[in-house]
Amino acid sequence: MEILLAIMTGILYAAGIYLILRRSLVKLIIGIVILGNGVNLLIFLMGGLVKGRPPLIPEDGNALEGIYADPVPQALILTAIVISFGLQSFAIVLIKRAYKVLKTDDIDTMNKTDDIT
Repeated sequence: MEILLAIMTGILYAAGIYLILRRSLVKLIIGIVILGNGVNLLIFLMGGLVKGRPPLIPEDGNALEGIYADPVPQALILTAIVISFGLQSFAIVLIKRAYKVLKTDDIDTMNKTDDIT
């Protein structure tokens, strides 16, 4: 299962970088979103895929015993999802405004910003 998820992470990275290198702003944002999902999957894989108990220390114990699930990667992924959603929303609104003013989403033709009043 980990090998399949590692291959999927590589595919997400490749697709994200491919879309980031395109000229369209919409494709750029979609590429950043896909790349962010690949990073989240990589962090999830770094935590390991183990079935275990929640990391709770019993009242009479001093340390965790046995296999337990690590909550830190999951918390990092949840935080990254929330932050990336906010950034994506802002970028979509910014692209919409730029398209409304410049009438294009091609990055190479967006050098005419001096004409904006």
